[in-house]
Amino acid sequence: MHKLNLRKPLAFFDLETTGINIVRDRIVEISILKASVNGNREIKTLRINPERPIPIEASLIHGIYDEDVRDCPTFKEVARSIAAFLEGCDLAGFNSNRFDVPLLVEEFLRAGVDFDMKNRKLVDVQRIFHLMEPRNLAAAYRFYCGKELENAHSAEADTVATYEILNAQVERYAGVKIKDENGKWIEPIVNDVNKLHALTATRTVDFAGRMVYDGKDGIVFNFGKHSGKRVLDVLKSEPSYFEWMMNGDFPLDTKRKLTEIRLQSLKEQL
Repeated sequence: MHKLNLRKPLAFFDLETTGINIVRDRIVEISILKASVNGNREIKTLRINPERPIPIEASLIHGIYDEDVRDCPTFKEVARSIAAFLEGCDLAGFNSNRFDVPLLVEEFLRAGVDFDMKNRKLVDVQRIFHLMEPRNLAAAYRFYCGKELENAHSAEADTVATYEILNAQVERYAGVKIKDENGKWIEPIVNDVNKLHALTATRTVDFAGRMVYDGKDGIVFNFGKHSGKRVLDVLKSEPSYFEWMMNGDFPLDTKRKLTEIRLQSLKEQL
């Protein structure tokens, strides 16, 4: 039984991959712990054939080598079953908003599986941890749970640890207030996924963070020569920039979001 106040299932997940490039790298292992509203939990762990060699530097971190996944299914072969397992779930992880969520979304897009993110809340346990106790996963596990993290960089061990940490965080910080950057007292940690989502959410428009909200209901580029400039202004003044991005080495999700912004702009001009 967990202590989280859930309105719908919350799926904690962790990925082991061939590297850290969202566009080029692939998943070699995924572990999901689904915490249900009634307090039950269910774990699913899968090894994935990335259909490419696993760099030795990656294998030395997570301990998964080419021969370990040679006979495993590809992501495309299991994408629909993973999507079904995550149906109706909010998502949580450790540093998940920056890496795991973008890469998972990218894999679903490559597999041609519609994995709707619009109605999902995202809780990044690392964001809470860094806000309240700036350290890493093993230290967080030791601090909050009083345990040593065995088999670190095993997807299942990291996933279970993340689940236990969030349970400990919402219990430990219940009613605890801190001062925000303006010196105002706030209670940042509330046992409510909507509020945890708001606390840990990023300003990004696409999961890779190439575009962000500017705080004024606008969207600006977050990289390159147009960094800080409104996306719509750039697309109007330099239409070729859209084609450059669509043909460039950008994540499919980034291209999809950029296309949506462009199409919405065109509709408003009609």
